[in-house]
Amino acid sequence: MDPAESVRAFNRFYTNQIHILQESILDSPFSLTEARVLFELAQRENPTATDLSTELALDPGYLSRILDNFLRKGYIKKQPGGDRRQRHLSLTPKGRKIFAAINAKSHQQAVAMLARVSESDQAKLIAAMKSIANILTAKPPAPVTLRTHRPGDIGWIIHRHGALYQQEYGWDEKFEALVAGIFVKFIENFDPKRERCWMAEQEGNIIGSVMLVRKTDTVAKLRTLYVEPTARGLGVGKRLVQECIQFAREAGYRKITLWTNSILLAARRIYEREGFKLISTDGDFETWELILSSNKRSLRES
Repeated sequence: MDPAESVRAFNRFYTNQIHILQESILDSPFSLTEARVLFELAQRENPTATDLSTELALDPGYLSRILDNFLRKGYIKKQPGGDRRQRHLSLTPKGRKIFAAINAKSHQQAVAMLARVSESDQAKLIAAMKSIANILTAKPPAPVTLRTHRPGDIGWIIHRHGALYQQEYGWDEKFEALVAGIFVKFIENFDPKRERCWMAEQEGNIIGSVMLVRKTDTVAKLRTLYVEPTARGLGVGKRLVQECIQFAREAGYRKITLWTNSILLAARRIYEREGFKLISTDGDFETWELILSSNKRSLRES
């Protein structure tokens, strides 16, 4: 399908999903545009008509008619600003009550829509919505930072492994127990000179993690790589694996090994691209390894 037609088809689909083709929205007396103007007035602190016109890309004359109607019905009030030619707008108590009712119905509509899909699909849907918004506004995603673990992180990682792998692959609590055992052993025997756990964060939220532990004096083991569904496609998994490789080189390891499951396709692709080789299989379980050079330069320098 032609790209433009694909966009139009999606627009038709989504307008049906959120029921905006009706004469009024959310069983209110307002059109979609009027409801959006109310929303902006509720979210902004004393905007001017010019502010609203710019933000909503509305014709000033059309917006003026909407505001005059709101003024007559007692939904808004105007106050003079520093520039006498401008008037600052705000909702009256009556207007806030009207907005609260519409806002509650809008929230209920969104909850009902999400209730039709699984938690894992909800995460994918929200991630796709964020991607659309970022692309169309040319807004780059917030930066991703890596840090080492601190108190509270390990419990969170165990929880997310249990929840995500159940949602996406149907694995039960035995897998969560397996992950918990790995981390108990890591904490009890932690050697900061030769072992590390990294957390990936975006806007203060943990979006992924990975761990590198000592297997022997010359062999390190990469473990428990995971990336939140909302952060997939941002290169988070790749960065975490590269951090493991860099640290392993600097710590003097000669090889990194890892164990994974054949159904974890995204992780397998990352390992392969970073130079890991599949060396053995046992049913669905796979062992991969990466031979490290003696050169301790970081990946960013090589």
